[in-house]
Amino acid sequence: MLKTHSNWLDALDDNLLLPAYAVTSIGYVELLRKNRPFRRLFAANMISFVGDWFTIISMFLLAGEVSDGSPLAIAGVMAVRSLTHAPLEPLTGMFADKYSRRGLMVLANGSSFVVLTTFLAFDLLGSLWSVYALTSTLVLARVLFDPAEYAYLPNICDEEELLTANAMGSAGWSASLGIGAGLGGLTISQLGIEMALWIDTLTFLISALMFASLPFGGPSKEERGEGGILTGLVEIVDGWKHIRSNPPIRRVVFAKAMWAAGGGAQVFLLILIGMEAGFGSVAAGSIGILYMARGFGSGTGPVVGRRLMQSDRLRPSLLGWSILIAGTFYLAISAVEWTWAILVLVFISHGSSGINWVLSTTLLQERTEDEWRGRVAGTDYFLLTGMMGFSALGAGLVMEYDVLSLRETIAVTALIQIAMGIIWLTLVTPSERSMTELANAS
Repeated sequence: MLKTHSNWLDALDDNLLLPAYAVTSIGYVELLRKNRPFRRLFAANMISFVGDWFTIISMFLLAGEVSDGSPLAIAGVMAVRSLTHAPLEPLTGMFADKYSRRGLMVLANGSSFVVLTTFLAFDLLGSLWSVYALTSTLVLARVLFDPAEYAYLPNICDEEELLTANAMGSAGWSASLGIGAGLGGLTISQLGIEMALWIDTLTFLISALMFASLPFGGPSKEERGEGGILTGLVEIVDGWKHIRSNPPIRRVVFAKAMWAAGGGAQVFLLILIGMEAGFGSVAAGSIGILYMARGFGSGTGPVVGRRLMQSDRLRPSLLGWSILIAGTFYLAISAVEWTWAILVLVFISHGSSGINWVLSTTLLQERTEDEWRGRVAGTDYFLLTGMMGFSALGAGLVMEYDVLSLRETIAVTALIQIAMGIIWLTLVTPSERSMTELANAS
């Protein structure tokens, strides 16, 4: 028995995807009841994310409206969002290690309120390029938020709470996506895009005030770096070196990007499916319904799959299986008739991708010391958003120039995800396999 325990620890030291402790977590209701800062963070996030999805659905529809339905113009919204976001993520990740994470979250939402109000007040949304300008500017205002929130969460949740908190955060984001997309589609169809965006400004203002009420949460004065921009750039490079020298972090940091290789295109292609399938009386309604299925699936998957994510036996391979399963269900979407039944396929696919998101985030938070957490988050989101942008842009070009049909394009993105999942499973290391065998034996 002692020898087996020693081998277990040796495997942990070698190269691994598993933490050196049993994975336990508290229940969802218990977390909300006991952890007041998390409860406030969760509520503020819900309001903020509803606003995000009001805006995104509006931008997709505006791009289609001013371009006579060009697939490339619509894909351009996703590409502009992602490719504006990606280069800044390492920088904002470094900010999350140097400045108040609460302050960065407040600044992100307050800036979104100011930017959107300015565009609406001066009627600046009359062309495709102005739509792209607003999309890009909102990203600049919001790009501070993700690494700050990512690094802030472990400051208010202990290890027992972290997996549950991430699962709830994903569920909240997903529910907000579903609610925001559904309400956004309905509001746009009834009141128009401009009125929907005016309503949206209030969500950013309210959430900024709620974030301001949170406790400080780090980083401490001892953990903050000194110096200016040059020092900050050096710290970014140090963060990359830290990731490179830590295999348990290095491998997991690619998990979201591997899903996004096909997933970025799929998020855009849902818009085109909605325009063609006709679930609602107008395109906005159909798109909103599909995004609701996506959102509720992304949230339900991690909640239902929490026990799977707690399993030492499954953790080494679960990230790969989640990508593969997500692709399999999009392959089914490409083949079946587009009736209401495809909402179930969208729901399951994005439920699987939600498991990928929550598990990879939790593993990185567990394995990263607080002083590095913002930079690891920045790199994680840099890879994710960059891959999403290129994936969406590639699919837009394919559709714009009729290289493939819509169904064929969906199938290609699904096959890419299936291949990524197989690659992940193939590259599970001997140490990880040995850990799985030990877990089975115990």
